Amino acid sequence: MASQPTPGFWYFVRSFARGVNIVRLVIVNLIFFPLLFLVLLFVFGLFIGSHTERVADSSVLVIKPEGQLVEQYSLSATERAMTALSGDTPKQVQVRDLVAAIDAAAKDNRITRILLLPDRLQAGGFAALREVSAALDRFRAAGKPVIVWGASFDQGQYYLAVHSDRVLIDPQGGVMLTGLANYRLFYKDLLDKLGIEVHLFRVGQFKSAAEPYILDHASAESKEADSFWMGGLWDQYIADVAKQRKLEPAALRADIDGLPDAIAAAKGDLGKLSLDQHLVDGLATQDELEAMMRREGVPAGKGGHGFRSISLAQYTAQLPSEDEQFGDSVAVVVAEGEIAGGKQPAGHIGGDSTAALVRAARESRKTKALVLRVNSPGGEVYAAEQIRREVELTREAGIPVVVSMGDVAASGGYWISMNADRIYAEPNTITGSIGIFGMYFNIPGTLDKIGVKSDGVATSPLAGAFDMTRPLDPKVSAVIQSIIDKGYRDFVGNVAKARGKDFAAIDAIAQGRVWTGQQALDRGLVDQLGGLGDAIADAASRAKLGKNYPVRYIKTPPGLLDQFLAGMSESAAIHVAQGYGLRLPSWMAQLPRMAPELGLLSNARSEQPNVYSYCFCTPR
Repeated sequence: MASQPTPGFWYFVRSFARGVNIVRLVIVNLIFFPLLFLVLLFVFGLFIGSHTERVADSSVLVIKPEGQLVEQYSLSATERAMTALSGDTPKQVQVRDLVAAIDAAAKDNRITRILLLPDRLQAGGFAALREVSAALDRFRAAGKPVIVWGASFDQGQYYLAVHSDRVLIDPQGGVMLTGLANYRLFYKDLLDKLGIEVHLFRVGQFKSAAEPYILDHASAESKEADSFWMGGLWDQYIADVAKQRKLEPAALRADIDGLPDAIAAAKGDLGKLSLDQHLVDGLATQDELEAMMRREGVPAGKGGHGFRSISLAQYTAQLPSEDEQFGDSVAVVVAEGEIAGGKQPAGHIGGDSTAALVRAARESRKTKALVLRVNSPGGEVYAAEQIRREVELTREAGIPVVVSMGDVAASGGYWISMNADRIYAEPNTITGSIGIFGMYFNIPGTLDKIGVKSDGVATSPLAGAFDMTRPLDPKVSAVIQSIIDKGYRDFVGNVAKARGKDFAAIDAIAQGRVWTGQQALDRGLVDQLGGLGDAIADAASRAKLGKNYPVRYIKTPPGLLDQFLAGMSESAAIHVAQGYGLRLPSWMAQLPRMAPELGLLSNARSEQPNVYSYCFCTPR
């Protein structure tokens, strides 16, 4: 009997090739089947498109915003589509989408009222809420009621809820108004234990953004400044809520300050306490809410259940696209998020990418005026300067530039705003923080703890000066501080030139100090209080566009796949498909989020000082 041949080289090659082929097939199938699902769903949507739900007469527009209220999506089209296809709700809501839907509904004879369910909304600041609130007020001015209901409301959700004809809450819920706070974590002791040295270079008595790296507590200057601007925000909040609820501001403030005792006296019944304090108009379960709608003349929904309604997503999908604008127009560039160098995705500000958007607006023949909508705490100085230069060039090209500040336009956010023809802010915008700082980390102490030393030679004083394994030479520290001092002089000088003031006048209100929109107006850092609509109207007037003019949002053009997915996520066909049981497994919606966003230092360059104009000034 012949012996079996010993496996040799070619046997190994064939086995390896079969393994590679199996891996290839697995990868191809992982890509192919999800794409096949999307294509089949698209085809399915085409077949059922004629049967998708339209707005019926006497309908209620149900607005149930979930997640963050943002100026611009930072979730990609793929993330939004996958989330929608998995049966969940994308966790971001664009302010302009919400406002556009409410304004359209005010003129739509088929919509009789709005039911607002804001208890899952995460509002980052009050300025964006004012934009939506103003739209709700316009809807009510058209003679249509707004009803608000929720399980419970925090103070951000409640700020929106008071702009209604009735506020109802579940008997098991309540309204919690607690005031504003700005607490931060401090890392000095941890860094000391790790042997990490932090070198901070800053200008500005109140520039406290990097204090957590060099202190174990907030400085007295930081607390003084924070108390002032947060006090201004809270005063505005009290005044706005009291006006809408027809309460005395002093009485409302006293109720909030005495909330712990009041809850104890009410034996923990927040719903009853909210009713007794006139924060809500009634207590109602969801079934009771639906019965109330029917009693007030809203027809029954499908199958005789509930009431006739259309969701925000379904209604928005039927509105004209913001990209379908032609002719001479006002261009809007949204600058939202931290400012970083290079190209950044939508929902973030990049020195190259955002500057390119401003440039694209300027070079378009359609653009007769530009509005820069800023919602940013700042970031890298050079990236901010790139954007500022493009704004300045746009004005020099004869195109009016108007800035509209959102929740935050501070530090680098103010840097990119200062050269506009006019700056608008809401009373509760957070702005100012004119100052810069630089940070440098080195780790000789860390290496020493593990028995590692760094040694060698250099040819000149600065060679190897920023080697993080070496101690920082005091002469190099002096060089860095000189650079930071110059950066601050440039910042203050540019603001003084833009605002028509002398250096000393701006320096006195700079120093890294934060102001509310109202406080900034009082000090000449902004020109007028108002929202995005006011800024757009001002820009159109400067460009002599008349009363009817298109508004175009300048965005990085999406690819074909992104366009398809974005359209799919907003399509009514999605809701019909889900009704037939077609949906992606929920875990697939999480795939694009497996790489989480990094913080301020995510774009920091190693072995050199990084210079920032940044403000940690969002209260909770």
